[in-house]
Amino acid sequence: MANDTDRRRVLLAAPRGYCAGVDRAVIAVERALEQYGPPIYVRHEIVHNKYVVRTLEKKGAIFVEETAEVPEGEIVIFSAHGVSPEVHREAERGRLATVDATCPLVTKVHKEAVRFAKEDYDILLIGHEGHEEVIGTSGEAPEHITLVDGPQDVADVEVRDPGKVVWLSQTTLSVDETMETVDALKERFPKLVSPPSDDICYATQNRQTAIKQVAADSDLVLVVGSKNSSNSARMVEVALGAGAGAAHLVDNAGEIDEAWLAGVTTVGLSSGASVPEVLVDEVLEWLAERGYGDVEIVQPMQEHIQFSLPKELRRDLRAEAAAKTKP
Repeated sequence: MANDTDRRRVLLAAPRGYCAGVDRAVIAVERALEQYGPPIYVRHEIVHNKYVVRTLEKKGAIFVEETAEVPEGEIVIFSAHGVSPEVHREAERGRLATVDATCPLVTKVHKEAVRFAKEDYDILLIGHEGHEEVIGTSGEAPEHITLVDGPQDVADVEVRDPGKVVWLSQTTLSVDETMETVDALKERFPKLVSPPSDDICYATQNRQTAIKQVAADSDLVLVVGSKNSSNSARMVEVALGAGAGAAHLVDNAGEIDEAWLAGVTTVGLSSGASVPEVLVDEVLEWLAERGYGDVEIVQPMQEHIQFSLPKELRRDLRAEAAAKTKP
């Protein structure tokens, strides 16, 4: 919706950027590099952000696609998206030291999958095919899990017992689309069981709530994030659905097309959960240079969640600290 004044402004959504799981994962790589020295191998991108990956590469991190690429005896960090049990077994076979930086909220979904599989449920996992998180969760109980990639997949779902079905979800989905899928599943399977608590993470939900509020008053919404970031891509979709005149996903200020500003008085701005604040600051500077220097913060909620470092790192850091205190 266009602003009815000529005042150019930016509506800056909050919360935005790093969530607790991403912050933990990035710090884990940085602390591992300090503790053990480079190189440190990381299986897949630690988080889905080009800037973060490039920055860590410069510090000595080596990103690989498969565990088999890591030389025997080296250290490998598993990304925030989680891995399947088979990946852990591959690391053991390769005599690799592992640091598991899986987001605790993803681990929660893994544990739910294991629990419901033990109880012999058919598990309908709502998520995007090929996403690392979905692959990792599916690997916990492949014989029990069926992927449902949106409402359009519901008609093709087959289960053994319609009275013993549960749904779980990828943590980074659109809340609205996920519930649309759940509603469709409940129509087919009235006894469908829901997870004990929301699988979509608090940060994803909070960022979508904030971007909805911003989008309703914005001619243009910019979401800073990489194309392979599921939660960032969903924010663009949510913004459009909430009434933004236009919405675009950009990795950085250099990807903004100045033509997008034609006729725009209000720009909404946010960033995905894997995006460092420096990239948002660069976009704000870019907009200020073009007359959008008036910034209003739109913050419908606060975030205070923090996660401790992976247990393997905590153990070694404690051991080092203890050694230093010995006479």
